[in-house]
Amino acid sequence: MQKSTSNTTQKSVHTALYRKYRPQSFKDVEGQDHIIKVLEGSIEAGNIAHAYLFSGGRGTGKTSIARIFAKELGCTPNDLYEIDAASNRGIDDIRELRDAVGTLPFESPYKVYIIDEVHMLTKEAFNALLKTLEEPPAHALFMLATTEKEKLPDTVISRCQTFSFKKPTQKILKDLVINVAKKEGYTLEAGAAELVALLGDGSFRDTLGMLQKVISSSTDKKITLEEVEVVTGAPKGTLVNEFVGAVSAGNKEGALVAVHNAAAANIDIKVFLKLVLEKMRFVLLYKNAPAMSAVIAEELSPDDFEFIKTLAGEKESKIGSASLSELLGAYNEVGRSAVPELPVEVAVVRLMAGV
Repeated sequence: MQKSTSNTTQKSVHTALYRKYRPQSFKDVEGQDHIIKVLEGSIEAGNIAHAYLFSGGRGTGKTSIARIFAKELGCTPNDLYEIDAASNRGIDDIRELRDAVGTLPFESPYKVYIIDEVHMLTKEAFNALLKTLEEPPAHALFMLATTEKEKLPDTVISRCQTFSFKKPTQKILKDLVINVAKKEGYTLEAGAAELVALLGDGSFRDTLGMLQKVISSSTDKKITLEEVEVVTGAPKGTLVNEFVGAVSAGNKEGALVAVHNAAAANIDIKVFLKLVLEKMRFVLLYKNAPAMSAVIAEELSPDDFEFIKTLAGEKESKIGSASLSELLGAYNEVGRSAVPELPVEVAVVRLMAGV
């Protein structure tokens, strides 16, 4: 039965952006050139390993590149098997896989098995998988993906060709946000795109998820920084600047009041501190490497760039490596604290102890 046009359109509207804009070829992949170059070279030379291990943070493109690699090797959907180890983690699941590996591909040179979150397998399942990796049939190819490589047995790692995925830079994510929004018919202020990219936390998937949340609430398809702050629950830039300015001036009370206001506004303190650290980092870079001013300007809105420039020019500014180190420690403690803002308050008091 043929689907109606209206149903197809409806489905298209609700397609997740990270699925819609998932890379379909190596040339579409951003930020992983060191991996793409090797994989393309191995295809050209006909030097294909029987097992690959892709490790890196969430949403960095591990399964996307695995799918592209399989396609480049001539593997059709009928011979591509994707397994979520978080749901299929037991020895029976791996034994079933091991039994199926022996049969020939339907129509491709290889049967490709992509095992996502492979670190979730049980010890017994790893042992069963290891036997398959040691002596795989010539037509079987394994691509293992994990966010926690350190949890994998060394015996498994040693039998794979390993690749470490980098987190995309802020600029890559910002450009992605701008380009995808444009394709969807939306425009974003520079500051709005920057904030969406920052909240994406180094993940292509999370960044596009955040963008989807933002554009779904827009009525005029012109998205401002203020709209992003409201939709995402991110702190207003003025509140972040108040804290950064207070730290720079050695104003303990002003910094503590800014933290209190953030908590009172029900703002995620970790997000607040992440934005603070980002701006303080730019102050540090501008102060110590003025030649980077053009690069920093690309990452910020014009108003924020002027703010950073002003603080960097203040001779008595308290923003430096010590203040950043103290707040980085607080950032790591926020999630473990019974009172989320307490680590930040303690860090402020320590910083201003000699002021």
